[in-house]
Amino acid sequence: MKIELNRQSDQSLINQISSIIAEKIRSGDLIGGSKLPSLRKFSLENQVSFMTVNKAYQLLEKNGYINLKHGKGAFVKRKETNKNMNSGTGNYDWQLNIPDYIQRSQYILNLKPVNSFNFTSAVINPKLLPTLYITKEINQILQNDPQIVSRYSSVQGDEEVRQVVADYLKHYCQLKPKSSEIIITNGVQQGIDIVARTFIGPGDIVITEAPTYTAALDVFRNRGATIISIPVDENGMKTDKLASLCLTKKPKLVYTIPTFQNPTGTVLSKRRREDLLELAKSNGFIIVEDDSWNEIYFDGTLPPPTIKSLDTDGHVIYLKGFSKTLAPGCKVGAIVSNGTIKKRLLTSKSCADLGSPLLTQKALVPFLNSNRMRTHLEKLRIALEIRRNRTISLLENHAPEKVTWLIPKGGLNIWITFPTDKNTEELLSKARYAEEISFLTSSACYPNEAPCNHIRISYSQIDDQMLDQGIIKLCKVMHEFLSDK
Repeated sequence: MKIELNRQSDQSLINQISSIIAEKIRSGDLIGGSKLPSLRKFSLENQVSFMTVNKAYQLLEKNGYINLKHGKGAFVKRKETNKNMNSGTGNYDWQLNIPDYIQRSQYILNLKPVNSFNFTSAVINPKLLPTLYITKEINQILQNDPQIVSRYSSVQGDEEVRQVVADYLKHYCQLKPKSSEIIITNGVQQGIDIVARTFIGPGDIVITEAPTYTAALDVFRNRGATIISIPVDENGMKTDKLASLCLTKKPKLVYTIPTFQNPTGTVLSKRRREDLLELAKSNGFIIVEDDSWNEIYFDGTLPPPTIKSLDTDGHVIYLKGFSKTLAPGCKVGAIVSNGTIKKRLLTSKSCADLGSPLLTQKALVPFLNSNRMRTHLEKLRIALEIRRNRTISLLENHAPEKVTWLIPKGGLNIWITFPTDKNTEELLSKARYAEEISFLTSSACYPNEAPCNHIRISYSQIDDQMLDQGIIKLCKVMHEFLSDK
């Protein structure tokens, strides 16, 4: 098992080895019952001492990830969730001898069969999306131009689409990009990956919020980045902590979700947005602004200006998605950047896919370019605000006293906190087994060993009539969970 170790890191090799293997186990890359390499083999493959590996394995056993069997070796602990992952008649153990560069894949771990009450997925219920209208537009495009399916888009994206996106960002996001500064992507996730492919390599320091978006952590970790997290409070990332960090470290990139942050729902204040931009200027790092939910605000309160709208020197790479609020199957997003950064991102995009599908790009043009979008967003905000209010009311009436939560001012998620001595992985197991309820646990949202006493629930995906029933059932399981000794 070859892993990427950073010998310049402040984190000891023991903790690095333990953390990486723990990530592989949590992600399901190492399944229950599988045998880890011997101490001698691991030390030779990774050029670390025998004693270092031994202490790392002991730490993994102490934290409940593996069992050490005298004379037999180290084995991943079996769990109910992964008993059947290696089903079939073949013996695939030989595959563990083939090195890979996947250090973390927490996001895919949560893509399990949907439970009856799905609070895991931060997506919008299809009934709230303009599916029929977009389907008609796709059919109309195919009738008018059937040859569209035989043509590639340019790598940067169709010119008409980029202009429509530029107009949209000007109207809804307080930006004034030129169409030449926009790259069309297959959603925000591809945008994150393209940025990482372009600028992040082994040992580079990436700053994220703590907690943050699971799939972004996967991308940065798999590029070999050293990820350092900055805590989030009710006003977003603590930029004073980042300023202190910059005195001793040299970040290359800061990834932030400043507006209705995923998973906490917090909003980075205008003052902190300005502070973050000043830190980028004085320390020469890139800010990646993931702005997925800017338009989904509640209580009639607009969020602060985007960081990109304050940027005059090209320090901010701005990522925007259109799929989740319109048509997830179309997977359309955009990167806005300037100068040579844009040229380098475009080179990486060409290596990734040679251009996003033309049909799905064109399908959104009539909607983005009309009053239908404004009406749709107004209705969507009302519907999701009603769902948020119902969820908060149910929690207030049924959740245990020791449980707290943040009330989001927009977006799709509620961040719930339990006493510090509780592990919400156990709560998830109980909820799945007893009530067919799923949600995201906090262990997936931190780059290293994580606080395990939080969960994220998304009120946006579940069918409207099942929301009340699901939250009441979840609160019942919470009571049972907290009463366990």
